[in-house]
Amino acid sequence: MRRVLLPALVVLALLGAWELLARTGWLAGLLDINEAASDLLVPAPTQVAEALWNDRDLLVDNGWVTLKELLAGVALSLALGAAFAVAMHLSETLRRAFYPLLVASQTIPIVAIAPVLVIWLGFGIGPTLAVIVLICFFPVTVSTLDGLRSVDQAAIRMMRTLDAGRAAILRRLELPAALPRFFSGAKVAVAVAAIGAVFGEYVSANEGLGVVIKQAQAQLLTARVFAAVVVLSAFALGLFGLLSLLERRFAWWGSAGP
Repeated sequence: MRRVLLPALVVLALLGAWELLARTGWLAGLLDINEAASDLLVPAPTQVAEALWNDRDLLVDNGWVTLKELLAGVALSLALGAAFAVAMHLSETLRRAFYPLLVASQTIPIVAIAPVLVIWLGFGIGPTLAVIVLICFFPVTVSTLDGLRSVDQAAIRMMRTLDAGRAAILRRLELPAALPRFFSGAKVAVAVAAIGAVFGEYVSANEGLGVVIKQAQAQLLTARVFAAVVVLSAFALGLFGLLSLLERRFAWWGSAGP
């Protein structure tokens, strides 16, 4: 109960404070926003809830598009990240050649690279998937690689004395040991995957929650913007919760959730 009750109380307290500050005009005054425009630019939580209901058809249709992109992008990131981590673990040359490039890839601003991806891949789902993979690939790869390299060398030597080959050591010792780290990286990845989806849809799509947010911002429909953000957050939380369940099922020895 404490896992659910304490966060719920914090959220309710924050929403209550936000409602009070927005309804009394204090928040608009704090942000130096004209009182006449405060309802548009500083919506209260109840107004966001109204937008969630009134715009439910718009949010459901575009949310389904974004959810499919998230699932495809995350799945691709997990598969590529795990495979590349294993490859770098097995090859010292590969690790020395590509690990610095992997780190350097995180210095590339997504805002700058997204329009270039549109030129390369065209409009549609391609650039959005590429942005999601660029964001999610790094934490999955690095976490999995750290897990593979953290295996006790004494255990490896013991398996070698039992005539275990390289493939057997990887399958029976190193991969199970790396599984908790893999899930840790995956949970970090899904937490930020929604950001990548929005960036990709901003520049390359004509539907999706990113498009809803962009159009609502242009029309000063701030409550609709927050409503779309709520849906995006729900997607990220749902994927995070799913990975946590899978971690407890398949990597229970390393799971230590709150």
